[in-house]
Amino acid sequence: MALLYAVRCNFARPDLEAAWNVWYDGPKTAEILAMPLFVSGQRFVASGLDTHRKYLALWVVESADVFTTPEYKAGWGFHEWQDHIRDWSRDLYPAPAGDASAKFAVDDASALHLVSFDGASLAEARALRDRVAAHRPGVTWMEAIGLDRHSPVLGVASVPRGTAPAPLAVGGVQETLFDPISPCVRARAAAT
Repeated sequence: MALLYAVRCNFARPDLEAAWNVWYDGPKTAEILAMPLFVSGQRFVASGLDTHRKYLALWVVESADVFTTPEYKAGWGFHEWQDHIRDWSRDLYPAPAGDASAKFAVDDASALHLVSFDGASLAEARALRDRVAAHRPGVTWMEAIGLDRHSPVLGVASVPRGTAPAPLAVGGVQETLFDPISPCVRARAAAT
């Protein structure tokens, strides 16, 4: 079963942010996708609704064993950029059946609509999801199974760019539109 590994953060040094993005989209992404069990990855920048966390990376992995490999342990983290990373979280969710990389890939004409319940308990997040789901058709809902579990439930949908949903008047719900800042890139082993 494929898993969705969601990493969210802010970058605290505007004067270094462009260089950090070049590093993350280039050498860091290549390093991650060369590790065992990584299938694909794509990065996003917040563009609408709740933009308090600016960056999102979605990685599809084959299993939670990815985090115990020697390669992951040796290359983990943001290296020299670590001191500038803020509001960082890592959550792991079971991906829906089928090609998870294609399911979560967002092209330049689209945005990623992310619905989260940051800091809620699982029971609270489930109740909020049930209230929100009727207003958000087409969202894929997943429950966290590992890592920080910062958002115990996460909703993801691809939407046409420029079509932001109206914000919901439901407390405890964070919705963000993210524009892709990199294409969805597949690991070489997974692409064959």
